[in-house]
Formats: sequence, structure tokens, C-alpha cells
Amino acid sequence: MIGDLDSSQEVPLNTVLRYRARLLAATTAAAGLVLAAGCTSSDDGDGAKKTATGGVELVKAGQLTTCTHLPYPPFQSEIDGKVQGFDVSLVDLVAKDLGVKQGIVDQPFENFKTGGSLNAGQCDLAAAGMTITEERKKNVDFSDPYFQATQAVLADKNSGISSFADLKGKKVGAQAQTTGEDYAKSKGLDPVSFESSDAVLNGLRTGQVQAVVIDYPVVQGWLKDKANADAFKVAEQINTGEQYGFTVKKGNDKLREAINKALADAKADGTYKKLYEQWIGPYDEFAASPSAS
Repeated sequence: MIGDLDSSQEVPLNTVLRYRARLLAATTAAAGLVLAAGCTSSDDGDGAKKTATGGVELVKAGQLTTCTHLPYPPFQSEIDGKVQGFDVSLVDLVAKDLGVKQGIVDQPFENFKTGGSLNAGQCDLAAAGMTITEERKKNVDFSDPYFQATQAVLADKNSGISSFADLKGKKVGAQAQTTGEDYAKSKGLDPVSFESSDAVLNGLRTGQVQAVVIDYPVVQGWLKDKANADAFKVAEQINTGEQYGFTVKKGNDKLREAINKALADAKADGTYKKLYEQWIGPYDEFAASPSAS
């Protein structure tokens, strides 16, 4: 290289010119690479990729990420290796409108009930058959209500239990951190807490408890199984005025509005009714048409 030559040596002019030409070409090429890298970074930046239709910001590029707690049939549970259910199908409609796919993250209910998962950027929304309450509104923003839920007292047909009043002195089960558990406690019961709805129902099936207080839609799906229907009954259905809603991070109005639009469109074009009958059972106008909260 020229830089390695003794300064006292005479270098032919043509050698110097060839070296300068090569140096200029290399410098130009390097500058081009830097520019190209800069353009790629800008074009493929997370900010652009994470913005969906309507300017909705997502936590993961190309995906509407949903936090839920499994299993909770018929709203969400794993079937044939895939998470499916009524909530899943409704959120799929939102994702479609946004031009992305839905991705599902399974977490403890407490994580997103308090808004923790949303605030940490682990998901865009939470869908878990979640009842709208004033306490929860302090931590998250709810969509319009999409389902009017009631509680059910489910008991063995041979238990002698025929109403909620009969639960006094009995061993009762409920799912932890749910309004069913809250309701049972508010009426003076001390229910056994189970982690999931499946665990609650299995507790009843195996005799760990004599009855359970649980969301009626869950019971509807469970009693579709003939063996369950032959052995257990709904002793009483209790209208507690509960409404389900999807949740987003406080202040995420664009996503909340996108969810509300998808729900309204689904009810208007018959999609909601079709999904209701697919996942829950015979269409119930009362359950399907909660008033706006």
C-alpha cells in the first residue's frame, strides 16, 4: 500500500492515481452502505410496523395481542391444540378490521384485571369473560359491554340443593378472583377457591365441594356433555346484573373504539348471533344485548 512505502522513494504518478481512484470508490461504496442501512432502519422501524389500520398502536408488529386466562370455556379454551371460544372469535373480528392477526397470551387473571399486563406492554387488550366493575374501571378502560352474564348454582342432582339459600352450611366452590366468588362471600359463604373454571367444575365432579357458584354461560357449555347433564343440575340462576367487556390500557381510545365498532358491526350483520349459537348455545336476546355502560 502507498502508506507503507518509504517517503524517500519516488512513486510513479500512475500508481498514485490508481490508488486514489480505488480509495474514492471504496469510500463512496461505504457511504452508500451506511445510507442504505439508514433507509432500511427507517422503513422497517417498529413505529411504522406497530401501527395498524386507523392509527391503532400495537405492542407487537402485525399482531393484536390478547391477554387471557385459560381455560374458561366457552369464552376461551384450548381445543385441538388451538385457543378458541366466543371471546376469541369476537376479538378475531377486531383484528381483521385492523388488518392483523390475533395472538393470545395466557396469564393469571389478576395480572390483567389490575391493568398490569396492559401497562407493561405485554398485550393490547384483555379478553376473559371479564365483568365490568367500578373498581376495575380505576385500572383499565372497558369496551362497550358485549354480554349480560348471570351466576348459576350448580349442584349434584342428589345433593338436595335446589336454591342458593340451600348453600348455607355446605361446602361451596368458586373461581378465585371472580365476581362469582365475590357474590358468594357477600352472602356470608366461605367458598373454596379454585384457580380456573375447569378446576371449579372438576372439584364438583370429584366431590371436593357439594355445589359451585359460577358464571352461567360456563355451566351451559359444561352441561352439553351428557354425562355431566345426567349427574348435575342448575339449582338456581341468579341475575347479578353483570356485563362482560374487553379491556385496554387507560387512555387507549383508538383501540377501544375499534373494539366497539367491531362489536356493533357483528351484532348488526348477524355475526354475533352466529358466534353465540356456535359457542354458547341457543341465542338469548337478554344475554346478547346488554345496555351500554
